[in-house]
Formats: sequence, structure tokens, C-alpha cells
Amino acid sequence: MPTVAVDELSEGDFLLDVREDDEWRAGHAAAALHIPMSDFVARFGELTEAAPQDGRVHVVCRVGGRSAQVTAYLVQQGIDAVNVAGGMEAWAAAGRPLVDGEGKPGTVL
Repeated sequence: MPTVAVDELSEGDFLLDVREDDEWRAGHAAAALHIPMSDFVARFGELTEAAPQDGRVHVVCRVGGRSAQVTAYLVQQGIDAVNVAGGMEAWAAAGRPLVDGEGKPGTVL
């Protein structure tokens, strides 16, 4: 499973958040694309439209389990994807900013 640590991410890296809607509303990376894992296959086209053509997709969930499954799927589809180790919990622990659904400081559910 291709994996990357939170501290290896750069500000411009493409981030795909696969957590559910309530988790997203509580707190997320401001620039992330949100497609819940439960909707992922049906909404796959949203990812292919938004992701950089020759870039990497960094997949994140709360701790890394769901994002690992989505990463495996993306790799099978020929997409350069990596799982973000530790997920949004690691993101928050590293002091990276989180915003809620209203753009205010967020938290990880």
C-alpha cells in the first residue's frame, strides 16, 4: 500500500477526503475534495475531473483504514494514489489547520 506521512505533504498537494458528511462538517483540510467512501464509486467522475492529470492523489480518512481501501481501488484504476498515514487525526496532531462546514476552526470526529 503506497503510504505517505502527514509531514511529507506539501501545501499544494491534492487531498481527497473520504470521510462521511458529519466528519467532514466537523473539520477538514480547506483545500480537500470531499467524496465519502460510501458514495465513492458513484461519484468517481468527480475525482477524475478535479485531480491533477499527472499528479498524485493523497487519500485521507480519520485514521487510515477507509482511505487505504480507496487508495487500493485508485491504484487498481491506474491512478497515482497514496494513503495518508494516520489520517485526519495525524493531520490535527501535526498542527495542520482544520475548518468546519462554516469555515471556522474545526475538529476531527
